[in-house]
Amino acid sequence: MIRRPEMILIDVDGTLVDSVPDLAYCVDEMMKQLNMEPHGEAKVRHWVGNGVERLVRRALIGKLNGEPDEALFQKAYPVFMELYAHNTSKRSQLYPGVIEGLVFLKSENYRLGCVTNKAAQFTEPLLKDLGVYDYFEIVISGDTLPQKKPDPMPLLHAAKFFGVQPSRALMLGDSVSDVKAARAAGFQIACMSYGYNHGDDIRLSHPDAVMDSMEELKTLIPGGAQQTAMQQ
Repeated sequence: MIRRPEMILIDVDGTLVDSVPDLAYCVDEMMKQLNMEPHGEAKVRHWVGNGVERLVRRALIGKLNGEPDEALFQKAYPVFMELYAHNTSKRSQLYPGVIEGLVFLKSENYRLGCVTNKAAQFTEPLLKDLGVYDYFEIVISGDTLPQKKPDPMPLLHAAKFFGVQPSRALMLGDSVSDVKAARAAGFQIACMSYGYNHGDDIRLSHPDAVMDSMEELKTLIPGGAQQTAMQQ
């Protein structure tokens, strides 16, 4: 059982949104413009999770780790950025259970923030297009602060914004980056089983809980009504 938090931060890609269809489209179109072989959605799915720059670098070398020729990257990156600016939410979708989970959290008066490594120019339109932007009191993107996940800075920034001690906060994510950031910040951490973790089972990173759907939040954390009943 997760202790009832005073605030909850939620990741975007792989947690709220399956954004791979748009990202894969942009990766493959970029590769074509560079006269290189496209990769397809299945490969791109394993590379997502550390921001757009890292994704482009991985696409150029065709694997998770390593670095491309820097001149090639400098040529490719603006091509991808232009493509993604026009394809941020055309194919992306909320995962099943996301709306139900957000509605539950709001009904229980949880204070919600969003924290992602995606740049603000893509994050905010995506959340708005998919109808979930207004659930959050704060949105911290990958370029909001000098550091991003797995550094704890974005989580601690949100805790300060809400005036909540990190030990009374919960991070909801999908990757080892989320787990590392939460542990470093002193947050509780729950992860989605379906997200982007480079093909590795997120359970190997030992989060406090793993869910198959955000609807499971109704039983994972004690709601206001449950809490009141327990105190009586």
